[in-house]
Amino acid sequence: MSSSNTASPSAADASGDRAASADTAPVLRLRDIGWTVGGATIVDSVSFDVRQGEFLAFIGPNGAGKTSLFNLVSGLSPVSRGTIELDGHDVTAEAAYARARRGLGRTFQTSSLWPGMTVADHVRLAAQAAEGGSFRVWRRAGSYPELVDRVLTRTQLAHRADAGADSLSHGEKRKLELAVLLVGEPRLMLLDEPMAGVSAEEVPALTELIHSLHQDEGRTVLMVEHHMDVLLELADRVAVMHHGTLLALDTPRTVMADPTVQQAYLGEEL
Repeated sequence: MSSSNTASPSAADASGDRAASADTAPVLRLRDIGWTVGGATIVDSVSFDVRQGEFLAFIGPNGAGKTSLFNLVSGLSPVSRGTIELDGHDVTAEAAYARARRGLGRTFQTSSLWPGMTVADHVRLAAQAAEGGSFRVWRRAGSYPELVDRVLTRTQLAHRADAGADSLSHGEKRKLELAVLLVGEPRLMLLDEPMAGVSAEEVPALTELIHSLHQDEGRTVLMVEHHMDVLLELADRVAVMHHGTLLALDTPRTVMADPTVQQAYLGEEL
């Protein structure tokens, strides 16, 4: 069990058969990452490696720094100190779009879909953005037919292709967010509370979809989630955030049994 802010090699190796071999170069490497705003430290000296094909889950109460860390990794917020490497490239100073072109994809806690657009239109718009096209010239029906069919079939939304985004259930909206993400063929996916707002009936199918994207397609996943049963099913390792620091990082069972984690969150829901 590692309780420091740097993942030890033994912790990386402990992820089991589902994680990539420890001798594989990290897809993502964080070293002493910090973010200070107005004198307040939001993220403090966080370091860890993520290897190709690994599923790393983040837990912790609201305000622990999970989403803030995702913002730093994806380039939405500038780091105050430390370095971020993606596939061996120092991307610390790179913009979010540049990191996306390197294979980093991101979803958010709150859905940001366009109510007046269909499910298929969202995929088309994502495809146009991936090509570097201008939104001023919007290509509607008929564009990217093979891509739309493939991505919506993959995310179990082909039957909803012509539906408006505002008519979707929460679970379907989360699937559409994944469909938009998949257009860019991300190797590293950051999923910020994908089960938020999803009904209990829809959680199993969404969980299976994320599991399949990880297992069947070998995508590396970082996910923030409060559904512990989902995390225990999906994750190779679990990182515990506490007041902006990395309190623990190890296998799910080891983390949940750790007295430091239990003491830190006594009476608080993980």
